[in-house]
Amino acid sequence: MAQPAERSPDGSVKKILVSQDSSLSTNSLETDALPGQHRQRLPPDHTVHMPDIPYKELPDEHQHFSQRAPWLRAGVLGANDGLVSVASLMLGVEGGTNELHPVVLAGVAGLVAGALSMAVGEFVSVSSQRDAEEADIEKERKEQAKGPAARQHELEELTAIYEDRGLSYGLARQVAEELTAKDVIRAHARDELGIDIDDMTNPYQAAASSALAFIIGAGLPLLAGAFIEDAMWRIVSVVLTSAVALAAFGIVGAVLGGAGVIKGGLRVLVGGLAAMGITYGFGRAFNRGGPALP
Repeated sequence: MAQPAERSPDGSVKKILVSQDSSLSTNSLETDALPGQHRQRLPPDHTVHMPDIPYKELPDEHQHFSQRAPWLRAGVLGANDGLVSVASLMLGVEGGTNELHPVVLAGVAGLVAGALSMAVGEFVSVSSQRDAEEADIEKERKEQAKGPAARQHELEELTAIYEDRGLSYGLARQVAEELTAKDVIRAHARDELGIDIDDMTNPYQAAASSALAFIIGAGLPLLAGAFIEDAMWRIVSVVLTSAVALAAFGIVGAVLGGAGVIKGGLRVLVGGLAAMGITYGFGRAFNRGGPALP
């Protein structure tokens, strides 16, 4: 029967006593160890071999994948959208003609229209969300202004929220009272409405960042094909440039999301190439002498 190990204040093992059944010989094992190191002193006739215990120290602070640079992940998605949209548009036009000018014009038009569409859509979406959040906060202010009975009801709501999260009623009530005394509107906004008053999204910033991300992605296939006169090589350049960029976007997204790098890269690459291939096929259906894919 083994006795518990003695530990020093720093957590290292100082002594372990191992007793065997009385019908067998009794031996003792004394081990002085520092983290990651194990020194054993055994009798010469002892045949027991204890494997080293792996020591692994976790970092004191770590960040969850869902919290890792959300703005960067959104930027990657916007750039990927721009790349696939413009590359597919250029290849679709390329499938129907062998002239450089229409292809470049389609790419430029797609870049401008897509960036503006992303900006307007993001602005409207974020503005609507912010309006709803501000309306909820204003409603909370009005509830607090109705009088003691209303404030007591709101305090009970906040207490119930903390109880649902695992606190006892007494502790939940204490937390609710202290947070309410400090800033009642901020406490209710954060814990009842899920709104961080200090970090509300700016619709103008969201619109600008979405448009910029789209332009960066859309500019890659446009620059890859805008200066190549030969239609066949233009197709090759656009496809290869887009494929490399798609794989890179997929890898970055996978790293930020904690997914497998190969899986993430292939997923984005296959999806983008499929979109470009299908669009090119539609263009070929209206072909007027353009080249086939190499």
